[in-house]
Amino acid sequence: MQQVNFTKDKNNLFFKTLNQRVNNYFRDNNLKRTGNWVLYSKAFLMFALLFVPYFLLLIVPMSNPLRLLMCVLMGLGMAGVGMNVMHDSNHGSFSSKWWVNQLLGNSIYILAGNVYNWKVQHNLLHHTYTNIEGLDEDIDIHGVIRLSRYEKWKPMHKYQKIYAFFLYGLLTIQWALVVDFRQTPRYLSKGLSGEGELNPKKEWTLLILTKIVYYLFWVVLPLLVLPVTWYQWLLGFFVMHYVAGFILSTVFQLAHITDAVQVVMPQELDKEKRTWAAHQLSETANFATQNKWVSFFLGGLNFQIEHHIFPNISHVHYRDLAKIVKKTAKEFQLPYHEYETLVQAFKAHVNQLIILGKKPQLG
Repeated sequence: MQQVNFTKDKNNLFFKTLNQRVNNYFRDNNLKRTGNWVLYSKAFLMFALLFVPYFLLLIVPMSNPLRLLMCVLMGLGMAGVGMNVMHDSNHGSFSSKWWVNQLLGNSIYILAGNVYNWKVQHNLLHHTYTNIEGLDEDIDIHGVIRLSRYEKWKPMHKYQKIYAFFLYGLLTIQWALVVDFRQTPRYLSKGLSGEGELNPKKEWTLLILTKIVYYLFWVVLPLLVLPVTWYQWLLGFFVMHYVAGFILSTVFQLAHITDAVQVVMPQELDKEKRTWAAHQLSETANFATQNKWVSFFLGGLNFQIEHHIFPNISHVHYRDLAKIVKKTAKEFQLPYHEYETLVQAFKAHVNQLIILGKKPQLG
């Protein structure tokens, strides 16, 4: 893997100052960095949104349109669990108790994902090498969508502003079918680990067993119990995953691929001599932070700047931390990208899709 060396000199005072101010905030307010009753209540609500419609489907006779509505609700629940519970837990910030984080971090298995792969791709690669070409796999969509000016242009990219959002919805379906079986051998062969000592035998065993349980729960049981044909079930399964995948993918894109935030090459970082914290400010954007409903459902992921600089702090604190981060960034003359509304962030992402979809000019 190509190495990126963040400088420890230039702007290093920024992170020292910011970290001290954040430490003072928690100390002065006698707060833990992990979740609180608000997060625990949200976790209950999101699990309910996922599982109540599922069990209603199994035990309550209903029309097909109502069944489809249940699948939409389960998709919202999947996204809600992923952003509010799984995400914080696998960053170790849901609870101060490690076993609670481990237990709830495993909720990714019911979303069709895998803890090991997620921690490598997200915690290790994305959070360390945010928006760096060739290292941040979250921006690599295998050439189907061009998210970087360094990626080879294809004629179909002219239309990506139209088809990109249709493809975003396929995220969790890919988790269920192919992604984990591709990532696991690749990450293991490179010796990558999201945390702790690497145990290939354990990871392969967990992958296979959890996929079996996943298919039994979401495929076999509904087909055995529900009075529907296989293609009716397939439609419902697709709708559930599509809703979840669309939300999860779009939230990421609004924070990392906009007209204010662009993909960079490792050589650019070497030339600029960025610190890690300054890099996070440059390559991340907040959006709709004053909209409490958006913040509530997205698990604070609209406060991406705060999350990237302090990934081990629960998202329930981001609204207050944002004031500190923004003030400190301004003092050190560092960027702080934010869009006031969800619509503004959406337009900024579409605009970037349009720009990257144009054929690059030679010379």
